[in-house]
Amino acid sequence: MAAKEWKTFNASGKKRVVVTKELPGDRWLKILARAGCRVEYGTATRILKVGEIKSAIGDKCDGVIGQLTENWGKTLFSALKKAGGRAYSNYAVGYNNVDVDAATKLGIPVGNTPGVLTDTTAEMAVALTFSAARRVAEADVFMRAGQYEGWLPTLYLGELLKRKTVGVIGAGRIGAAYAKMMVEGFKMDFIYYDLYQNMGLEKYIREYSKFLKSQDEDPVKCTRAKTAEEVLKKADVVSLHPLLDPTTHHLMNARRLKMMKSNAILVNASRGPVIDEVALVAHCKKYPNFKVGLDVFEDEPKMKPGLNKCNNVVMVPHIASATDWTREGMAILAASNVAGVLTGRPSWTDQDDVIPFLGSKAPKACPSIVNAKELKLDSYKG
Repeated sequence: MAAKEWKTFNASGKKRVVVTKELPGDRWLKILARAGCRVEYGTATRILKVGEIKSAIGDKCDGVIGQLTENWGKTLFSALKKAGGRAYSNYAVGYNNVDVDAATKLGIPVGNTPGVLTDTTAEMAVALTFSAARRVAEADVFMRAGQYEGWLPTLYLGELLKRKTVGVIGAGRIGAAYAKMMVEGFKMDFIYYDLYQNMGLEKYIREYSKFLKSQDEDPVKCTRAKTAEEVLKKADVVSLHPLLDPTTHHLMNARRLKMMKSNAILVNASRGPVIDEVALVAHCKKYPNFKVGLDVFEDEPKMKPGLNKCNNVVMVPHIASATDWTREGMAILAASNVAGVLTGRPSWTDQDDVIPFLGSKAPKACPSIVNAKELKLDSYKG
């Protein structure tokens, strides 16, 4: 990268930390500066190539904060280790772009940013669900084009979701939050598939059903499916929230798409490659009443040919976590991971509760190190 594409903060810092993209807010910069770090961050809006990041690491680099759009594998971790690097944090909760095993073999802790994205991402999945169901994007284009000539009984008919069935594949933090919003907000029955039973979520829905009964309303049902296919066949809405790994790559292929109802709604705010985008385009063309909401894409930032011409698909540019509070919170967690490792702090044990790190009296620990056990890092005792 050209020198003009980099800025420096706390130039007198003795530890050098490279941040491949400028992050929201300024608290993350102050956290690193208090840890004695000179921070060099990139200002280019394009996605950096491996060679560019390797060049930025250079001969001396103590830590890096990278992005989910970057391929952090053996090449970059070896370069970081050679430069004296001791810490890396992904500016994301997911880390499918990171070869954690390669980092672990080189003794480099890998951080991520869980917790702060949960409700924000779930809210976007809800927004995509109803934008698709009620054809909001289509109608917006129609209005802007000056085509509206008056109210019609058949104009942009969509789907009423109240009391229908919502399905989730991957009922972790975000999937569970989405489920609660849909079930409680719209009294929908719920079916989910996950490798692990989410007993807390099931209890929440049981208690909500009791409340509905107390109000002389019909209860909602909660079902844990034995297979993903069962969810696809029964649900009117399916929201995808699995981790991306070899078992979930192209989870939604042509065969599974055909299992869904012809007027169902499919939402993806997890990772793009969970859906076979070529198969999705073909399915959307064949079934015009099938609707889709996408925040992520298989070949970001590109789309498969024809996807942008499918009127039954609502698309946004990977902005599910894009609120000021969330993106600044992610920056704080990522910086705290790197600063914590570089100053010898232990690993926070409860990654389901990292919110204390956003307060004025943050714990003296690294909020989330995904390979802490493998590296036998000390744990924060409280």
